[in-house]
Amino acid sequence: MKPRAVIGAVAVAGFKRTLAQALDCPIENDFRPLSAGQWIEAANPGWNAGNTLDAVPDEGSWNNAPLQNSTLSHVKSAGYKSVRIPVTYADHFVTGSPEWKINSTWLQRVSDVVDMATSQGLYVITNMHHDSWSWADVSKPDANQTMIQEKFYSSWLQIAKLLACKSAMVALEPINEPPGTTAEHAEHLDKLNKLFLKALAETGGYNSQRVITLSNLGMGADRIQLFKRPENVTNPWAYQFHFYSPYDFIFSAWGKTIWGSAADKAAIAAELSSVRGNLSAEADVPILLGEFDASQLNLEPAARWKWFDFVVRTAKSLGMTTVLWDNGLDNLDRATGTWRDKIAVDITMSVLRGENNSLADSTTDGSATTQESSAYVFNKVGSGVTDKTLPFIMNGNNFTNLTVGSALLKEGEDYTLADSAVTLKQAFLAKYLSATAEPGTKANITVSFSAGAPSQIELVQWDVPTLSWYSVPAKDVAKGSDLQIPITWKGLHRVAAVKIATSEGTYLFDDWTQYLPDLQKGRGTFNSQWNFDHDRVIITKAAVEAALASGKNTTFTFEFYPRAAGNGNTVGFALTA
Repeated sequence: MKPRAVIGAVAVAGFKRTLAQALDCPIENDFRPLSAGQWIEAANPGWNAGNTLDAVPDEGSWNNAPLQNSTLSHVKSAGYKSVRIPVTYADHFVTGSPEWKINSTWLQRVSDVVDMATSQGLYVITNMHHDSWSWADVSKPDANQTMIQEKFYSSWLQIAKLLACKSAMVALEPINEPPGTTAEHAEHLDKLNKLFLKALAETGGYNSQRVITLSNLGMGADRIQLFKRPENVTNPWAYQFHFYSPYDFIFSAWGKTIWGSAADKAAIAAELSSVRGNLSAEADVPILLGEFDASQLNLEPAARWKWFDFVVRTAKSLGMTTVLWDNGLDNLDRATGTWRDKIAVDITMSVLRGENNSLADSTTDGSATTQESSAYVFNKVGSGVTDKTLPFIMNGNNFTNLTVGSALLKEGEDYTLADSAVTLKQAFLAKYLSATAEPGTKANITVSFSAGAPSQIELVQWDVPTLSWYSVPAKDVAKGSDLQIPITWKGLHRVAAVKIATSEGTYLFDDWTQYLPDLQKGRGTFNSQWNFDHDRVIITKAAVEAALASGKNTTFTFEFYPRAAGNGNTVGFALTA
């Protein structure tokens, strides 16, 4: 007679074999069903492989090389538990109606990347991504809804069959940020969701047990009241939404470079809480915050760190899993495996471990005319160096040490401490900064605490940047092109804001900004009217065309950090009529 444990093991193995055969999956597959809540909890925090398989027309077409195992290793070693793999199928259909066959090589690549992630122990969610604004936009007035539904259903039959035998670590999302604003658009989305579920049910494998996410139009918090759960949901499911708020801060619009007041925090708390509140009919549904980010490319870091800490902490309190959006420019440098702002990553991990983060303090009053930040010590060329006191938000922690690289700074000699402030001594700062030092970043000081993520103080010598030229006739800019102006940086390689005004003193864009505080009046929006890269400042083609249409001389005043009214750290460029 066999021992009971052996009999049990044989019975379980036999059950698995029967189940796998019935589902047309390999016998060795070990699918252990997860509830949506279990998947959401295990996947926290997550990272998006953005601008990769979702690039148009192909992986590698945008700013990232094809995804590598090494990239996912860096993601995992940083502490992330899951990866969202956005996929755009729009340019990979090889036949039309009614089959809508997807290129088999592309499908295999999707499968391989999913396996690449799960083999490293990362949970996965994958979707149809930019298809939402190409062929699957249900909100267009002339949208062929019959075609969209046929193509969507056929697509998901193929995708679901491809992934049918993947482990329970793999979850599915029908479509990213579907456009639409009305109840009619929501009805069209509901039809697509039902077709998605139908495809899962019909493709076998483990798909009927697989975790899925469902969403509202646009996937923001603002249209959640239009969300309708399909009646035929039998899969374990979670609700997914995306969060990029407040818009003006996240997207560097209208000169908004300050964040962190009590009102700022209350607004975010209310918006995140509203997602749960508007799902009252689905009180127990798990929630995935599938995209969020505040780019390090153009935001002041102390404000960014406070935003990250507050968003992740608030989401955690509401039982939400956060998935960082990363387009390959904002966060992980995939070529080197380094995080462009490791502090923001460490802040996320510390919050999820239940620790309090000490944070660099910075200006929170939106009406201020000077923006202070403990993330920097700035010294202007021509100015002498004095002691510099930097306040921190300690959140119950203590300072432990300050380092530059591997060198430990000496308390009392290099710096002194108060309960919530560091004072860097003149003698120490003078090693890096002086009236005659060349402009640029001179050193980075790591500030460590008794708990939570470290912080950083960047020592910057600055002067006013110079442009290769300072004016051009608007008509001489190549039609349909951005105007790219070479710049010599003299300090931080970053534009804070751009004021855009005509020779008559009116604002070329968003005239209503005249009612905003002084550091915001007349400022344009990053990417829409201005941009910058490693050696150029950029006036977008839309801004050039608007200046040309105005028939007036227009001045673009580029503002840099340190940012203060009247400190002279600006450069004007004129588009002449």
